[in-house]
Amino acid sequence: MYRHIIHLHIPAFPIAVARVSQPELRDRPVAVAPPHSERALLLSVSPEARREGVFKGMPLGKAVKFCPGLTVLPPDRDFTVKACQVLAKMVAQYTPLWEPSRPGHIYLDVTGTYRLWGRAKDTASRLRREIKEHLCLSGMVGVAGNKMVSSIASWIASSEGLLDVDHGQESSFMAPLKASVLPGIGHVRRKILLEELNIFLVREVAALDIGTLKLVFGQQAYVIHQRALGIDPTPVYPPRMEPTVAEEVTLPQDENDDEKLLGILYGLVERCSHQLSSRALLPRKAGLIFRYTDQEEIMRQINLPRMTFWDFDLYAPMERIFLRACRRRVRVRFIKVWFQDFSPPTTQLSLFPARAPLMEKKALATQALNRIRERYGDEVIRYGRTA
Repeated sequence: MYRHIIHLHIPAFPIAVARVSQPELRDRPVAVAPPHSERALLLSVSPEARREGVFKGMPLGKAVKFCPGLTVLPPDRDFTVKACQVLAKMVAQYTPLWEPSRPGHIYLDVTGTYRLWGRAKDTASRLRREIKEHLCLSGMVGVAGNKMVSSIASWIASSEGLLDVDHGQESSFMAPLKASVLPGIGHVRRKILLEELNIFLVREVAALDIGTLKLVFGQQAYVIHQRALGIDPTPVYPPRMEPTVAEEVTLPQDENDDEKLLGILYGLVERCSHQLSSRALLPRKAGLIFRYTDQEEIMRQINLPRMTFWDFDLYAPMERIFLRACRRRVRVRFIKVWFQDFSPPTTQLSLFPARAPLMEKKALATQALNRIRERYGDEVIRYGRTA
């Protein structure tokens, strides 16, 4: 069955969101970058700044020289996340099959919704209009039979903000475009195509045989050839709704002392352990995210060596992955831990009960601590390492 995929693309999403609350930023060159360092790289750039020669990834000091009137905003991840949530609520009204690829970029599979919303092009136009009226955000929309073509269409949409690629015209649409638009062609391979093979357009990539493509792309040759023909079978993956127990904290003061950070980590694990034990959930997987002062974010996941909900068993693997991941000298601003993939406690007796008395004592002690906290508050009893 032919699919109808919409790709919504809001250019420079963090800046577009900031302009809603700060109208004075409109029609001015604006960029987002960590402050206090000329070497910091620009994370987002407005169209006005791009016209001045500023681009994403340029060092801040160099960008200011290119564009003296550049307004630089510090990253505000929390505000951006809230804006993404509001945008997601509006998108979810049209179809349950929607996939956020990154902030301001969402795929919608509207196949089979003709009786509800009409043609896919009409649905895209209505969605774009509602986002403009209710959120004051201007989006570009591409409509096609697959994710790749709809995404590229949204990038090159005209001033009307909408481009519809008809069924069967994907190859013709892709042919005159630059080869660099194809996903999977990085800087090195682009250089090989341009300098050694003298290939500039997608139709020239599509004309190459698989043997020649393998010399450049290796095992990805067949996939690149399919993409050059406008073929992309990738489905739209809806957001995961897997139940999770999580705790997070934004530090009142940025910190890079390992002992203090590990104490904060233990406190988060302790609070998660309390939730897990009260709900009798045994997690199989765990993970953590921490964010540095310069907004670089690190995420790690781990399969837990044993299924347990006691903090003294959960903390050790979390400490190990934190110490392996936290290698920079930059201070940490935000930490989050989570546990998922749960199973209920087993009622089967252990074949090796030698450690049972010790584990039973730990369990009873933890249960007593939890009862005290429930009655008098979380801060009434604290481990020394969390103080």
